[in-house]
Amino acid sequence: MTSVAETAPSQPSTEQQASGSSFYAAMRLLPPAERSAMFAIYGFCRVVDDIADEPGPSEEQRRKELAEWRDDLAALYAGSPPARADYLLEPVRRFGLKQRDFLAIVDGMEMDVGAPIRGPAYSDLDLYCDRVASAVGRLSVRIFGMDEAPGAQLAHHLGRALQLTNILRDLDEDADMGRLYLPAEALDAAGIETREPHEVVADPRLDIACRWVAAKAHGHYAEADKVLKARPAGRIRSPRLMREVYSAILSAMERAGWAAPRHRISLPKTRLLWIVLRHGLVD
Repeated sequence: MTSVAETAPSQPSTEQQASGSSFYAAMRLLPPAERSAMFAIYGFCRVVDDIADEPGPSEEQRRKELAEWRDDLAALYAGSPPARADYLLEPVRRFGLKQRDFLAIVDGMEMDVGAPIRGPAYSDLDLYCDRVASAVGRLSVRIFGMDEAPGAQLAHHLGRALQLTNILRDLDEDADMGRLYLPAEALDAAGIETREPHEVVADPRLDIACRWVAAKAHGHYAEADKVLKARPAGRIRSPRLMREVYSAILSAMERAGWAAPRHRISLPKTRLLWIVLRHGLVD
């Protein structure tokens, strides 16, 4: 599954485990309590993401394991978490994290269980992005200490922007898993009729479909910028850094285009360091 949470171990993340994430630098900007809470969310996302993605278990077993996590979350919010979920208790209490956002993440992972996603309607893709990305954002902005309204807006738009960027970066990896997250509207705009993932990613018109999605991502980045430029209360350096890194990756992909053969875009270390220094040292 393409997700903001990316690929990681199947146990709750420590800082060392999270160090491979594109979000690690942004997490490191936070004070210790907030940083620890973000690593806990990261660990939760890793566990449920692996349930949806790891090869081997049947669809029935995957759904059963996700249902067990829903039960664990219910126990957590009742004050009696099972051992494997107790690392979430302190962040939930300290920052008032909402159960519905954790449940939304589980629901998003379940969308990848069963028949693979292939060319969904944009409305379905948007729901998927809300669950696997913006829900993570809603948890995060509470840790950042943002007020409800600007926090919700930032989570909505930045989560979707980051997720769409990931989708465009992971086309080939997703195709190898039988998945195609490019929406039907983008494929139709490019004149691509098939929904077979490997046929789509080999189609010379793929670039048209990807730029359709990139335009949607840019729209969400622009809306996120409006929130950030208003300088709302809270620790906004971290989401601002996430925005800068991922929008730079999107721009690099647009310059390279999506024609085959592709290579996975990442930022040069010098560019990444400049972004981190700029947003780590300047409010």
